[in-house]
Amino acid sequence: EVQVVESGGGLVQAGGSLRLSCAASGFRFDDYAIGWFRQAPGKGREGVSCINLRDYSTIYAPSVTGRFTISRDDAKKTVYLQMSSLNTDDSAVYYCAAQPAARSPCRRAAFAVYGYEEFETWGQGTPVTVSL
Repeated sequence: EVQVVESGGGLVQAGGSLRLSCAASGFRFDDYAIGWFRQAPGKGREGVSCINLRDYSTIYAPSVTGRFTISRDDAKKTVYLQMSSLNTDDSAVYYCAAQPAARSPCRRAAFAVYGYEEFETWGQGTPVTVSL
């Protein structure tokens, strides 16, 4: 069974950093793409970043470019989202999702808005709260 599980969320002060983890199981790691998304109360699910584990390509939403970094650990079958210079607008539940890389989910136009439509396997989410 294809599964992804997020961890690492929590409470952090504005300007601080946090690293989220997405542990994958049930599939060959480098055949997939992993996306990170977030959803704040009353808002839609926003695409934050995506990594194609087959060709190592990455993308970022404009709102996080320069502050967030997506990375991978193949031995642990885990994808990370390193978040820095956090602000209150980053508060949300963060989700990771998996989709076969052959379907090019990271290349969806306007990924921040429509990227969630490309992914079928989702984790349960991990909350991030940024306080002033």
